[in-house]
Amino acid sequence: PTAGSTGVAKGGVQIRQAAATARQALIQLAAARLERPAEELDLMDGEVRPQDGGRTIAMGDLVGERGFELKLDPKAPLRDPASYRLVGKPLPRPDIPAKVTGTHTYVHDFKLPGMLHARVIRPPAVGAVLPSVFESSIRSVKDAKLVRIRNFLAVVAPREWDAIRAASLLKAVWSDSAPLMGHDKVAAAMKAGPFVAEEILKTKGDAAAKLADDESALSAEYYWPVQSHGSLGPSCAVAQVKDGAATIWTSSQATHRFRPAFAALLGLAADKVRLIYLDGSGCYGMNGHDDAAADAALLAKATGKPVRVAWSRDDELGWDPKGPPQLLALKGSMSAAGGITAWMTEMWLPRATANLPNVPLLAADAAGIGQPQGQITGLISQNGDPPYFAANLEVKVHWLEHAPLRPSNIRAPGKIANTFAVEGFFDELCAVEKLDPLVARLQGMRDLRGLTVLTKAAALLGWHPRPAPNPAADGTGRGIAYVHYKHSETYVGMAMEVVVGKETGRISVRRVACSHDCGQVVNPDALKMQIEGAIIQTLSRTLSEEVTFDTRRVTSTDQASYPIIGFKDIPEIIVDLIDRPDQPPMGGGEAAATPVPAALANAVFDAVGARLRVVPFTAERVKEALPSRAP
Repeated sequence: PTAGSTGVAKGGVQIRQAAATARQALIQLAAARLERPAEELDLMDGEVRPQDGGRTIAMGDLVGERGFELKLDPKAPLRDPASYRLVGKPLPRPDIPAKVTGTHTYVHDFKLPGMLHARVIRPPAVGAVLPSVFESSIRSVKDAKLVRIRNFLAVVAPREWDAIRAASLLKAVWSDSAPLMGHDKVAAAMKAGPFVAEEILKTKGDAAAKLADDESALSAEYYWPVQSHGSLGPSCAVAQVKDGAATIWTSSQATHRFRPAFAALLGLAADKVRLIYLDGSGCYGMNGHDDAAADAALLAKATGKPVRVAWSRDDELGWDPKGPPQLLALKGSMSAAGGITAWMTEMWLPRATANLPNVPLLAADAAGIGQPQGQITGLISQNGDPPYFAANLEVKVHWLEHAPLRPSNIRAPGKIANTFAVEGFFDELCAVEKLDPLVARLQGMRDLRGLTVLTKAAALLGWHPRPAPNPAADGTGRGIAYVHYKHSETYVGMAMEVVVGKETGRISVRRVACSHDCGQVVNPDALKMQIEGAIIQTLSRTLSEEVTFDTRRVTSTDQASYPIIGFKDIPEIIVDLIDRPDQPPMGGGEAAATPVPAALANAVFDAVGARLRVVPFTAERVKEALPSRAP
C-alpha cells in the first residue's frame, strides 16, 4: 500500500531492480543475435545497440510473442547515477491538465448504467440502535427506496438529489446512547487506562536515578488531540454486486489488501471480489473512503444494482476514523554547556490491535456482520526520544486498550506529536540554561546529514545565535526543530519565523525554511510540492484542528467548527533539497510534516515567552500561556 512514505523507497527501488533485470536479459539475447559481447551493448530508447554504433535490435523483436518471464535478479547492475537522463530532473505531471480542466475522473465522477445514488443515515449518537423506521415518511420522493440491514439504514434513488431529499425526510427512532467521555476529558482519561501493556522502548544508563538526584530537572506534559483528516471533498465509492461477484471502485490506499475484508462483508470468496482504485479526496491515511466503499458494497448487494455512495460533510467529519490522541510526559536536565545529562519520555498511546484487512468498518458493525475488528493507528511510538546525545535515557509507553473515537492512521502517524514534544522540551531545557537552541542541537548531533539539514535550514532563515525569548520583545520570533524520521529515514531541518499578537493571541507564520535530505531525489518538483503540502497541512493541524465531541457524538462536523488553513494564512515557504544520487531514495510524503509543530511552538516562545504544549494553538491558549505581567 502507499503508506509510511515507502512508495519510492520500496516500490520504486523494486521496479528499478526489475528493470535492471530485464535490461540485462535483453542485452544477453541481443548479444547472441548480433554476435557481439554483452559488454559492448547497451539498451536505450527501446532497442539494444552497440556502444560504438552499428546494427540495433528492438526490444519487441527480441521478445517476440513468447512472453518475458524472469525472476528479479538483486545483483543485476544498475546504471551509474552520473548517466541518468531523467532521474533527478523536474518532470511535468501528466495528470495536471485533466485536473485543471475538470476532465479527470475522480471516484466521485464515476458512473455505471442503471446506477442508484444512496445516502446512509447515521444514528444521532455513537452506538445507538434502531428500533423502528417509518418508510412512509419518504413516499413523497418518487422512486426513493429504503434499505435497512439491522442498524444500517440508507435510502437509494435513481437521482442523487432525490436520495438527499429522502434522507432528510426519513423518520427513524433510535435508542439513547452516550458512550463517549467528551473531548475535554481525553487527556485525563488516557492516564487512567485501561492499559494492555507497558513497554520500555529505549533505555541507556540510569535516567530515573540521575533525574531523581537533580533538583534542577525540568518536567512538562505535551498533548496532541483527536484530529480528522479534513479532506476537502467528502468520501465516495461505487459498487456493483451481481452473479456471485463484486466490483468496487474506491480511493482506498490498499485496494489489494482490502479484498478479504470486503469478501467477509459480502459473504463472498476473496477471489470473487475486485477493488479498482480511482483518485479521491487526499487524506494521507484512512479517512472515510473505505467506509463509503463498504456502504456502497452492502447497498449494491441489497438492491441488485450498481450503487454510488457519496458522504456529506457531516458524515466525513462526524464519522470518519480519527487520528488518535497522544499524551507525553517528559523530564530532563541539561548541562550549562548544552549537553543532555538525562532524559525520560513517558507516553500514553492507543495501541493498534489489528492491521489491514481487519479494519473497523462502520457498515459491518451497524449491519451486525461478524467481521474481525481492530484499531488502526500506524506506528505512533516512533521518534519519542531526542536525536541528540544523552548519556542517560529512558523512553516508555503505556499502551491504552481503547481510543476515545475510532482511530486511524493519519499523516506521519505519531511522529508529529512525538517530535512536537521532544523538540519543544529540548528548547525548554535550552531556555533554562540560556543557550541558543540551534547551537545546542549542533553540539548534541552525531549525524553529519542531520548537521547539514539543521545548519542549512537555519541559514535560509538568517539565524543568529542568541537565547530565547527574543530580547527585542516586539512579538516576532524564530524557532527551529529537527527530525531524523523514524531514526532511520529522511532528515529534515525546519526553521520558522512568526509574529504573535500579545493582545489578540493570534499567531501569524511569516516564513518557513525547510532543508530536506531523502537521499536520491527522483523528481525535485514533485518532491518540493510534497514538502510544501506537508508543511501547510501540519500548520493547519497545529493552529486550528481539534475534533470536539460530547458524550454522544462528534460536534465538529462542518468547516466552521473544524476549520482548516486558508490561502491568506499560507506563509512564504523555502525548500532546500539535498540530492544524494549515491544514496538510497527515501520517503518525501511524511517527514517534512513532522517538525512543523515544534518549530512553530519554539518560535512562539521566542516571540512572546509563551510555551505551548497543547494543540491546537488557539488565540485563547496563547494568551493563557503568556508570562504573567507585574501589577
